[in-house]
Amino acid sequence: MPRPRLLPCVVLLALAALPTRVAAQRAAPLPLKHRPQPTTAAITAADLMTRLYIFADDSMMGRETGTAGHLKSTDYIVSELKRLGLEPAGDDGGYIQNVPMIRRAFDPASLITVQGGTLHGGSDFLASARGVIGSIDRAQVVFGGTALDTTNLLTPGQVAGKIVVVRAPADGQRGGFGGRRGAGGALRAYFESLNGAAAIATIVDELSAQQVQAALRPRDGDVFMKPNDTAGPAPLNLTITPQAAELLLGVAPDAATKGQTGKAVRATLIFHDQAAPARNVVAIVRGGDTTLRNEYVAIGSHNDHTGLLQGQPIDHDSLHLYNAARFAIVGLVSRGEQPTAEQQADVAAIHVNLDSVRKAHPARADSIRNGADDDGSGSVAMLELAEAFAKSQPKPKRSILFVWHAGEEKGLLGSRWFADHPTVPRDAIVAQLNMDMVGRGAARDIPGGSADYLQLVGSRRLSTELGDLVETVNRAEARPFKLDYQFDAPGHPENIYCRSDHYSYARYGIPIVFFTTGLHGDYHQVTDEPEYIDYPHMARISKLVHDVALRVANLDHRPVVDKEKPDPNAPCRQ
Repeated sequence: MPRPRLLPCVVLLALAALPTRVAAQRAAPLPLKHRPQPTTAAITAADLMTRLYIFADDSMMGRETGTAGHLKSTDYIVSELKRLGLEPAGDDGGYIQNVPMIRRAFDPASLITVQGGTLHGGSDFLASARGVIGSIDRAQVVFGGTALDTTNLLTPGQVAGKIVVVRAPADGQRGGFGGRRGAGGALRAYFESLNGAAAIATIVDELSAQQVQAALRPRDGDVFMKPNDTAGPAPLNLTITPQAAELLLGVAPDAATKGQTGKAVRATLIFHDQAAPARNVVAIVRGGDTTLRNEYVAIGSHNDHTGLLQGQPIDHDSLHLYNAARFAIVGLVSRGEQPTAEQQADVAAIHVNLDSVRKAHPARADSIRNGADDDGSGSVAMLELAEAFAKSQPKPKRSILFVWHAGEEKGLLGSRWFADHPTVPRDAIVAQLNMDMVGRGAARDIPGGSADYLQLVGSRRLSTELGDLVETVNRAEARPFKLDYQFDAPGHPENIYCRSDHYSYARYGIPIVFFTTGLHGDYHQVTDEPEYIDYPHMARISKLVHDVALRVANLDHRPVVDKEKPDPNAPCRQ
């Protein structure tokens, strides 16, 4: 999921001087650290707290795929699985399934030549491509106006095989589009209008030292899936200076009109790829029925998060309080939309009172995105379920397949790899239950939230029976949840159905249920920490997922798929 912009620490602290029309509130604090306690077969808040304070600790460095923190966190999962005695189901008889990812560096020896001059890598332009590198030989340049401008879109004929030069978007839009979050229909049309281009070249005022450093020496977490040699060329992105744009277009960018053609381009682009570590963790609790034990109920979450904050550390408490108050006002504002004027005024009036917080602990600068809720909560809930099933008697009839996926934050990469290369027969997986962000959900976290709040997504998209079964099991719980289906609506702009690991299974026609308590003010921030998790609520969700898995595992038939199966290679549609 894309990373939201972070406000500078100095701005956040200055909010204390603003009017108090809206006050940020903080729940009773949990400790910053927690001493681990022995876990038990029962699904308890205490067990979850012990596990999450370990898994989302600063020592895991934000668990970004491709980094040492990712390796350390998956080592922790493996150690727990060994202790609990689960059956390994990864590569070569172990618990790890390796996901082939790479880190790609741009070589400044790269050149772009046109009539009248040569552009040099690292000074005139930078290039990136997350896949097979295509060749550029006599590709024509065309001017595409300003990026994200949806008026007078270029036609497929104007774009096909061309180098489309665009101005960078306005600051209010910059960084606000892309990733896996849903865009509005107009913006989706904009991106689709560029399909078939040989490259998209974005004009910036200058190539900053940071941009050049990131391209030539990418950081550890800047990884993506190793390209398949049989795949076609990947989209090529260029970042160019205004002077380079003028050479390519033949006129200054400010004088160009949308659709105007420029010169023909030849490019020699050089990249250096390095293997980068990525790990799914896979284990099985074997079923007790001699026939049905060869079928599986899969339970999944993602083990990665977004790593370290790039830039200066941020004051943790002021950021947490401000974002909680802002989210309570604005909630989920989908991309392509803006808060109302009244909402903007209320946000501007937020007063962050740190006095009571400072009594509990001193100011703390923070640069680690711990991902306690996203998705430490789902990951440790799975460990809790693994212990419950491993120690239960009798065993469920079908086997329970546990997969902790890597690279969800990079675009569902680990789950897609597992679904494409399963370590058990894919057609033996009868259902997949996904947990991502199941640790919050109170009214202070999400508009409409409560102690009984739970979102479900996708539960009837392939199997009406599975969706009905979840509701039946929920009604039988000691304290049923109030189920929120609003984010499952077809075409919903948040695009939640396509944004977590369940979809990698659904695209193969495997019925899924996605359990989540939704986004909140700490989402993808350095403030997503174990101290803000509602452990009793999380334990109840874990118990519900356990009971749904048990019910499916003991059915005398597979959940009936009565809806149309998607094309596994087509784009996901909410």
